[in-house]
Amino acid sequence: MSETRPVEAWMTDMDGVLMHEGRLIPGADAFVSRLRESATPFLVLTNNSIHTPRDLRFRLLRTGIDVPEEAIWTSALATASFLEGQRPAGTAFVVGEAGLTTALHEIGYVLTDRDPDYVVLGETRTYSFEAVTTAIRLVAAGARFVATNPDPTGPSAEGPLPATGAVAALVSKATGVQPYFVGKPNPLMMRAALNRLGAHSETTVMVGDRMDTDVVAGLEAGMQTVLVLTGITQAVDVERFPYRPGRVVDSIADLVHEV
Repeated sequence: MSETRPVEAWMTDMDGVLMHEGRLIPGADAFVSRLRESATPFLVLTNNSIHTPRDLRFRLLRTGIDVPEEAIWTSALATASFLEGQRPAGTAFVVGEAGLTTALHEIGYVLTDRDPDYVVLGETRTYSFEAVTTAIRLVAAGARFVATNPDPTGPSAEGPLPATGAVAALVSKATGVQPYFVGKPNPLMMRAALNRLGAHSETTVMVGDRMDTDVVAGLEAGMQTVLVLTGITQAVDVERFPYRPGRVVDSIADLVHEV
């Protein structure tokens, strides 16, 4: 890394960087261990809003990676932080799972389908036609529309799954209202994460596997960026984008010695 910009904190995506389809990416355990041993501030970020940090800590532990609960930052937490700043103690109709509903409960939000301040759309493996219909009617009636992230698909062992961005498009098509996406690549999620760490963007590195979310979010937040080739974006794809990561490495294992 540049001598004029020493690395004081790290952020890393989870899926595609530390683990892939529930399995450890070699070197991820050593990378996190070095961060913890050196007491270097770090956060593991994910756009997935299904799980709570406690759930994600358990999933990571099962692969052999020991990440403290407080070092996990999800799009659900970022969305809750955003709503708390915008409209404290508000109300929301939520399409999502425990990661999102828990985050909203913890900031004092009431979840309701009666004239809510917001419709909040997150990830779920069981999108209900009834729930999506309710969301459409509430947005059409004037509820503000927020979504945890714009990802159109998510990974699974069987292949791509429709994700928040795809369902948000359905609601938008039916209502003519576009959502405000809080998660990556919105730099708002990164700035909230930097505030949580007490870190400065100039001395923080963002490690990710996607050019269109991780790298562009890091760049727009003023961070140093590293693309790993163990996830979505492959080496041949990098030149197709109008922006570049600071570095491209094969995997997180290539960064262990830098912590």
